[in-house]
Amino acid sequence: VAVAAEAMDNELFRERIKGWGRERGKLIAALQAAQETHGYLPRAAMEAIAAEFRVGLARVYGVATFYAQFRLEPQGDTTVRVCLGTACHVRGGEKLLENLEERLGIREGGTTSDRRYSLERVACLGCCGLAPVVVVGEETYGRVRAAEVTKLLG
Repeated sequence: VAVAAEAMDNELFRERIKGWGRERGKLIAALQAAQETHGYLPRAAMEAIAAEFRVGLARVYGVATFYAQFRLEPQGDTTVRVCLGTACHVRGGEKLLENLEERLGIREGGTTSDRRYSLERVACLGCCGLAPVVVVGEETYGRVRAAEVTKLLG
């Protein structure tokens, strides 16, 4: 059933970008549209983009992997972001990230096998006065201690 749904999503996606290939500057917009459609960039969507823009799959993949906004794997239901900007780094952000990796059983950039959580490092969340900061889904937590990490996940 999931395969049929993904195929239907990809067909809708193909219709969405039809004609975009005439404007090569829309390659990034096509990747964004694919990610909006699928939640990440499946190979079939990147192949459709390559065909539409008449470029090699390697070029599409190169653009997709150059920009941090794109995901090549499905994301978890909840994304956990750990700030590692200067203030957060100085106040233990790396230790928070290590504890979350251990607790979730994944490395930074990964997603748990049950697709419940994805874990990301970010350069700055703009909450330096609350350092160190962790964002779980849409909730921002400041002055987080390494021992408190498990509580954040519920």
